[in-house]
Formats: sequence, structure tokens, C-alpha cells
Amino acid sequence: MASHGYSYKKLEDPKPVTLEYSSLDFVLEESTSDHSLPRSIFDRNPKATFATVKMLVAIFALGLAFSLVHAVVVEMRQVSPTSTTATVPQYFQTTPEIYAGPTATGRAPFLAASNPAPFGVSRSFVPNSPLETALPIVGDTQNASIFQLMGQVSPYFPNPVGFGVNEYPLPSGANINQVHVLHRHGSRYPTTGAGVQTFGSALTSLIAKKNVSFTGDLDFLNTWSYGLGSEILVPIGRQELFDSGVLHYYDYGHLYNTSTKIVARTTTQDRMLKSAEYFMAGFFGLEWTNNVTLELIIEETGFNNSLAGYDNCNNSNLAVNEGGTNASVIWETKYLADAVQRFNKISNGFIWNTSDVYKYAVLDPYPFDIVFLAQTLCPYETVAFGYSAFCGLFNYIEWQGFEYSIDIDFAGNNYFESPTGRAVGIGWVQELLARLQNHTITSATAQDNITLDNNTVTFPLNQSLYFDFTHDTNIAGILTAFGLTQFAPTLPTSGIPSNQQLIVSHIQPFGARLDIEVINTPQPVAANRTEVSNTYTSGPPTSYVHFIINQRTLPLGTSFPACGNRTDGWCELQAFLKVQSQSLANATYNYSCNGKYPAVPYGSLTNGVPQATEA
Repeated sequence: MASHGYSYKKLEDPKPVTLEYSSLDFVLEESTSDHSLPRSIFDRNPKATFATVKMLVAIFALGLAFSLVHAVVVEMRQVSPTSTTATVPQYFQTTPEIYAGPTATGRAPFLAASNPAPFGVSRSFVPNSPLETALPIVGDTQNASIFQLMGQVSPYFPNPVGFGVNEYPLPSGANINQVHVLHRHGSRYPTTGAGVQTFGSALTSLIAKKNVSFTGDLDFLNTWSYGLGSEILVPIGRQELFDSGVLHYYDYGHLYNTSTKIVARTTTQDRMLKSAEYFMAGFFGLEWTNNVTLELIIEETGFNNSLAGYDNCNNSNLAVNEGGTNASVIWETKYLADAVQRFNKISNGFIWNTSDVYKYAVLDPYPFDIVFLAQTLCPYETVAFGYSAFCGLFNYIEWQGFEYSIDIDFAGNNYFESPTGRAVGIGWVQELLARLQNHTITSATAQDNITLDNNTVTFPLNQSLYFDFTHDTNIAGILTAFGLTQFAPTLPTSGIPSNQQLIVSHIQPFGARLDIEVINTPQPVAANRTEVSNTYTSGPPTSYVHFIINQRTLPLGTSFPACGNRTDGWCELQAFLKVQSQSLANATYNYSCNGKYPAVPYGSLTNGVPQATEA
């Protein structure tokens, strides 16, 4: 891959997948002879009649076999919307999966046997639903949920506090004409090679060899073993996407034209494909393949993919983009100091710390402390098994610290304090702008796949519903590429600031979604909507965009002065398009992703691009 220029690779001549109807090769030909059949087979003599019956039975059996095989073929989940044959282009193939990534399944849950609820006779019993999240946490005086303090590994929940504006209903006479949904996959196992996986495996080995022992709150570790799989959706992750599909149908089902079949996009990774399928089942029902064709964009280094923009942004995966990781480790040594002391008092042969990160994670050095990794096992085990004993090891303040550590990490690695923050997400931003302006993308643009984006079969422009499925870091890059500077203020490593806007669990939990509505109104909508009587002002019909993150409005005027200080957070479509016309240039995609520039200390960057400029 060239170090300069667009890291652009077309999917040339996608290989079709031919569906085999049967292992029996046969052809049913029309007879060209002039023989006429009797009005009844019983007009023949008995022997002829018997032979004819046998022949018809054979034909019937053959036809039945053909129909059954054909039914199996129909189970191929997707075909090209314009295809009239049984050949499926690679980008519409959902089975067998290609470039699916690791798909290891973990240990099956047994919550009926492992759930310690109600956690003491004096505590009220709260049924699990389906996860056990009602466990007592020291210091939680407000009956809050620690599962809303777990950053990008939080199970889905609607943003509980919003982004600084109130919610308003659609004004009378206004219409939502289009919605663009960008959706993260559901809850999953850890990714392959993640620190939590390395730590869990190493700790399991030490326990099995009887080299360590634990007492008190850590007593459960004496019989504990790591049992998580890799990367694929866990059951609650499937439910998150199904439920979201149901929710989105209630919100936007009216926009679907029942006489059409829309295209929705995801990537080839197994959890991405399954997330899209579960969402569609929730939105349309189990017969969703009658309504949607899934387009799978290859998720692999070397293939352009706006839904996994980091794969074509080299610097986003290098040390030059680790400011957030380095800063989060500084914060972890502060908020976990008490936990280290508690754990070491009840551990024999095992030293917990926040600095010697390589002592036990022997398989691969990883820049996280081992206490933080133990804390990370809580959300992963909970979504996989329904309950994790690691959750109760930490008090409420330490869970607030856990969230903030992840916030710092994302701020420095994926948002405005990252040199590749804008570049990773700019491809999808350009695709949205193309859809809004009704044109395909015809030339090399960031990580967009021009083979797909220059074809209205794979990049349709006539839909009122658009569904794209992506990853958490890609959502961060997209919000940065838009220039949503509401999330730009530096997060200090000294402590949690007041009025913090960048809270990862509120933006990118498992199952996160960004809904972008296009709204047409008969007149301009008043900027101040605090009173029903002043909804409209005089003027011509006007179009607006409305950003909704996890069911709460994101005020566009906070980041874009051209949108105005609106109480509803909307922005006039034309003003929004004018602001975004500079987004590609602002991302400095080529230099950010492939240029040579130095790493700078965390907090030095504030605009999602490198500090140095391209020569």
C-alpha cells in the first residue's frame, strides 16, 4: 500500500456465486413430436396404463425433488434486486460467509445455577431481564446502574440525559420524508487478541496450576476460568438489534414503500451481518428478505469500506494515534489505586497493580493495567453469561472512573484529539451527502468503495429508508468528520470535568444508533419552539435535518453556527449541506491516514487532524 495518495482499491469484477440446484443434472424438454395423449390414461390397455402411471409417478417425484431443492435455493438470503437468475454477486452474498472474521463461541450461560440474587436475605428480589444487573454496588446511593458506566461495552440503553436540548414533536403539517440510520452491532464477545482475553487466559492458567489463591471477595477466582468466545454476537446482542428493528418500525414504518425492495448495507464480519439480519427481522418480520437486500462490503485491510474506515487509514492503527490510550493509563493509576490495595490484601501469589502491565499478560504485552482488565471482565461476562462476579469487586466511584477512562481513550484515539479522527469517518459522511444531493460517488473519495458507490444498484438514491451497520470507532470518526465540536473539549487526566459531553456509553454503547431525519415543512419552523403557538414563521417551504443519537436529539447549532441557536436542535438542510461541503477538505484524508508526522502529547490536538501540516 502506498504511503501517499488515496488508499483506494476497487472491488473489480466481483466473482459471482453460482447456486447449485441439485447434484442431479437433468433437463426437462418440451416434446416436439405430434403424439397426442388420450383424454384419459385409462383409455389405454392395462399394461400401458400401469406403465403410464409409473411414468407419471416418477415425473411427480422428480418434480417434487426439484421443487424441494428450489425451496432450499430460495433460502439463500439475498439476491441482486435486478437479478433474474440464481447467480448472486459477491456483495449480495450472505451465505456462505466470506471475510467473516473469528467466530469462536464461548461457554454457554447457566444463570439459573450461577445467579446469586437476591444478594442477601434483606435485599428485595428483582428478576433478571435477561441480564442480572440488580447487584448491590458499594457507594451507589441513588440506585443507579453501573451498566450505564461501561463505555462502548455497555449493553444498549437510551441516552438518559440528552445532549443539551429538549425534545419536540413534529409540527403539524410537517413530514419526515427520509431517514438515514447508522447502527452499531449488538453486544459481543471481546475481539481477538484484546487485553481482557489475554489477561483472562493467563489468569486461568495460573489458577489451574494452583500457583495462586484468593480469599474474601476474590474467593470465586479459585474456581474461575475464562470462558468467553471471540467477536460474535452474544444473545443479548441479538435481542438489542431485533428490539431496535421493532422500535425503528414503529418510528419509521410508514416510510417503507411496500412495492419496493430496499438495499441495506453492512460488512462481511459475522457480527455485522447478524446484526443487520436481526434488525431487519425486527423491522419487517421473519420474511424480511422480501423487503430488503443486504449488501455486504468486505471488511478487510486493502478493501475500501466506509463502514470500517480505519482499515484504509494506516495511521489510525499506529503508535502515532495512541494518545488516548496513554492518557487513559494515567487516569487508571489514580482511580484504581484503592482497588489495588484491596485486592492485594486478599491475594496470595498474585500481585495486582496498575503499572507492571506485562507480568501476567505474558501472551502479548498490552498497555492496560491488570486491575482495569479485571474490571472489563464485568461487562463482557455479563452480556455473555448473564452475571459476572467481577462487577461487585468495584465501588460506584470506581465504575464512574471506568467510564471516564474509556471516554479519555476514545477522545484521544478516535475523536477530535486524534490525528485521524476526521479521516476515519469522512467516507460515510461523503456518502450521506451524496444521498442527500441525489448523486452517486464517481471518483476516488477517501475510503469509499467506488465500484459500489458509483452504481445505483448497490448505492440507490431513491429510498426513503437507509440502513447502514458499522462499529463504535467508526461512529466516533463519523461524528468527528461531521465536525460536531460539541464533543471536542479535552478530557483532563486529573479528574472528571463538569458538563462533560463526550460520554462514550451515551453515544456508542452496544447497539448504538444515529438516526438522521430529513423533514419537510410548509413554512420555516421557529427557532424558539417553547410555545406551541409560534411553531411556524412566514416564509416558503423548508427542509431540515434532525440528528438523533440513541433516542435523544443532538443540537446541530452547538457545533455549526450556521444552523442557528434552535431549541429543537434542527438545522436547515441547505445550511447543513453548505457547512458539510468543506468536510472532505477539513479531514485531510490523504495526509492524516498516510502522511509522516510525529506523535504529539495527549491534549495537543483539538480538531481531529494532525498538528503538523502536509508539506
